[in-house]
Amino acid sequence: MKNEFMEIAIKEAQKAKSAGEVPVGAVVVLDGKVIGKAHNLTESLSDPCAHAEILAIKEACANLSNWRLCDASIYVTLEPCPMCAGAIINSRIKNVYFGAYDARMGACGGKIDLFRENLSGHSINVYGGFYEDECKKLLADFFKNNR
Repeated sequence: MKNEFMEIAIKEAQKAKSAGEVPVGAVVVLDGKVIGKAHNLTESLSDPCAHAEILAIKEACANLSNWRLCDASIYVTLEPCPMCAGAIINSRIKNVYFGAYDARMGACGGKIDLFRENLSGHSINVYGGFYEDECKKLLADFFKNNR
C-alpha cells in the first residue's frame, strides 16, 4: 500500500543520510496536508534534541500557531525514542505511523511502550512496521558505511 506521507518521510531520511546524519525523517499531517517535515540534524546542529520528529513537530506548531496538534498524524521512518514519544504525547498528535522498529531506544513497543501507558490522558493510535523494509535498509546502509 503506497502512502505519500511516508514516502515524504523517507525522502527526508535520505536528506539526513546525505548530510551524514542518522537517516530518520518525519512528516506531520493534518487534514491531508503536510504541516511539518524534517530530518535528523543532531550532528549538524550539535543538538541532541534535533531529532526529525521534534523538528517536524516544531514546524507544524509554528505553521498552525498552536502547540496542540489534535487530529494530526506523524509519519516517521524509525520508531520514536522516549524523547520524541514525549513530544508526540505533549503535542497531542492522534496517530503515529513508523517504519523500522528500534529494539535499543524505541518507545512504541520496540524497547518500551510509552503510548500504551496512556501518559497523556488521550488515546494515540500507533501503527508500526509501515514501509519497514525500506526504512530498515536506509538505516542498515548508513551504519554499514559510516560507523
